[in-house]
Amino acid sequence: DDAMGGARRGAGAEDGTTAAAATASAARDDAGRRKTKERRVLFGVPMSPEVYAIALVYFVQGVIGLSRLAKDFYLKDELRLGPSETAMILSISQAPWLIKPLWGFLSDSVPLFGYRRKSYLMACGAVGCLGWASMATWVDAPETALVAFTLGSLSIAFSDVLIDSIVVAKARGEEQGVSGSLQSLCWGFVAIGSIVSSYFSGSLIESYGTRFVFGATAVFPLMIAGASTLVQEKPIVETAQVSSEGVLSDFKAMSGKLFQVAKRRDIWAPAFFVFLWQATPSAGTAMFYFNTNELGFSPEFLGRVALVRAFCALGGVALYNGYLKRVPLKKMFLWTSILGTALGSTQLLLVSRMNLELGISDKVFALTDTAVLTVLGEVSFLPVLVLAAKICPEGVEATFFAALMSLFNAGGVTSEFLGAGLTKSLGVTADNFDNLFLLLSICLVTGLLPLAAINLIDEVKDDDADDVESAQK
Repeated sequence: DDAMGGARRGAGAEDGTTAAAATASAARDDAGRRKTKERRVLFGVPMSPEVYAIALVYFVQGVIGLSRLAKDFYLKDELRLGPSETAMILSISQAPWLIKPLWGFLSDSVPLFGYRRKSYLMACGAVGCLGWASMATWVDAPETALVAFTLGSLSIAFSDVLIDSIVVAKARGEEQGVSGSLQSLCWGFVAIGSIVSSYFSGSLIESYGTRFVFGATAVFPLMIAGASTLVQEKPIVETAQVSSEGVLSDFKAMSGKLFQVAKRRDIWAPAFFVFLWQATPSAGTAMFYFNTNELGFSPEFLGRVALVRAFCALGGVALYNGYLKRVPLKKMFLWTSILGTALGSTQLLLVSRMNLELGISDKVFALTDTAVLTVLGEVSFLPVLVLAAKICPEGVEATFFAALMSLFNAGGVTSEFLGAGLTKSLGVTADNFDNLFLLLSICLVTGLLPLAAINLIDEVKDDDADDVESAQK
């Protein structure tokens, strides 16, 4: 018995040693995993496959700007279009951004191949790749270019809605610090993509041509398709599939709810002001033609201008968040409008060539002017996001915010349409800039007209200065 007891005690001791070793090993593994997780933190967000998907889609939103300069040069040099025709095509191609709530409703109500997010993201990547690949190969007419550009816009606008819903789901239930870090990650990757695309956009056009740039751009939507594989989503079971009658009923219910909310004066009044504020005519396309055809700015130099714009946009965000986010909205809109008109009038010096009399070269003037106006542009745009967040009623926040942003985008498109009409009526063409000074003057003066309706902002209560953090989406 003693021998057997000793054997059992020995076995027990051996088992205890083995268990202790296993426990120590498991503890080391857990510690190693914790250290690995600690290292995988970006912008304060613990990284996971779904967060990588979010970062990828937002990076594409920024880097897709690689094609922006190529579109302008393609329409001007290869299709031989004038400033007004170019402005019209670029404006119409932004139509998918005007109906963002529809894309959200479609993905929420009509699963594609059993998923509400993954499949649509995959489709967005394919559509975007098709559009830009078409531009790189066979498109050779304004009509087909418009279709291809619209497909590219659809890809980004729809994927933006989809990834927004994933971000919202990810942030739901988290503390404010985590949600803020997630927003920082989103905008950080947009900024990185914008800086990368700005750096290469001009030099690639000059070295390889616009079609090469379109071909390179076609690769980026495939990253959206790849990101879809990282999204963690359970497939919709057959019993949960919806009928066409159910979808139509849900659409009518959503539309009715939005209409009822929009009838409130404290909602439509400030939204209408911002639409007016965004909708004043723009001479941006005419200035592009002046810069390239009259001043001889090369694609490479315009790429540098775009790079300066990308960095200054970040500076504008930092300036607003650091010093201006507590300024009442009405005061912000008033002074940014006045300063915008005053500083924007410096472009009249460039058009009249007075900058040369002052000893300032065209390129130095253009870079400096872009830097100042971009910072002001960001400072004036962020209050729009704050305003949208403030007037969104409870219960329909996501849908109504998307509807408001679509309305504000419509203001931007209206601005381009009005600018194109003025450009055409004043006879400003690819080689005739006699009335460009007058065109710019009209655009600058009309930019002050919405201030007549600035009292509509009084409907908004300035009771939460930190709304910008929740609005920056």
